[in-house]
Amino acid sequence: MAKGYQLFQATMVLAYAVALVGLNILTGYSGQISLGHGAFFAIGAYAAGILMDRAGLAYWLAVPAAGLVSLAAGYLFGRPALRLEGLYLALATFALGVAMPQLLKYRHLEAWTGGVGGIVLTKPEAPWGLPLDADQWFYLYALAVAALLFWMAHNLIDSGSGLSLRAIRDHAMAAEAMGVDNAHCKSMAFAISAGYTGVGGALSAIAVQFVAPDSFTMFLSISLLVGVVVGGVGTLWGALFGALFIMFIPGLAEQVSKAAPWAVYGTVLIVFMFAMPGGVMGLLHRLGRPGRPGLHLPRQRPRA
Repeated sequence: MAKGYQLFQATMVLAYAVALVGLNILTGYSGQISLGHGAFFAIGAYAAGILMDRAGLAYWLAVPAAGLVSLAAGYLFGRPALRLEGLYLALATFALGVAMPQLLKYRHLEAWTGGVGGIVLTKPEAPWGLPLDADQWFYLYALAVAALLFWMAHNLIDSGSGLSLRAIRDHAMAAEAMGVDNAHCKSMAFAISAGYTGVGGALSAIAVQFVAPDSFTMFLSISLLVGVVVGGVGTLWGALFGALFIMFIPGLAEQVSKAAPWAVYGTVLIVFMFAMPGGVMGLLHRLGRPGRPGLHLPRQRPRA
């Protein structure tokens, strides 16, 4: 099995993938745009950090608890935000993403958040005497959590609730006329999306073994949205490709040009969008179905 930094990278890919599944439930399946999901990533990370460091809670309980905290925060934010749509909702979530690092530095919360200094965490050791180091064990734990959440998201999307979300995305007025409770469905989509993102943040915090306000800048929210688009909007497995993009492309861009890494990053992103307008999953879908039978009419013989 791989060790050290490779396992850390793999664990971070899983954490980002879980967060991207959550954002895709909101954006890809219910049609709501969020530019501030980095805030819920931060809430999950800090919830896990506080529960582990301050309350002494075990990591395997802190991760789902962080998801629940983020789910509640998402519902509380999403319910009143339902009055906003499109760009106005995007601006509201953008404001949340911008404000979150400052809120985490608020002096009256320093006893919990650690202020600018953040919280230092310890990566859990393998239980039951298993011959695994901390990196190997936590990677396996993150893999199990990610597999469970992917399965739950798949079941949600294939259920009646998932059909309602897609109906709202495609035509909200028609969905409501058919008996769909738009307000409830949108609120729950926002809450579930935030819960998934919070679990991703919790896994990331334990993998990095540190949380600080400056780790959750607005660029994180933008990166999550980029990951959704690169992987494929409205797809589950696209989250893995989007997570790989988030994890590795900035580093590769810096290797190409240390003077202007973000120019390289932007160029790569533009190339991705032109080459794969439907994301990686859209490209794979087209390659898997190069043509459909019955679309080509037989050639007619010329009349004499």
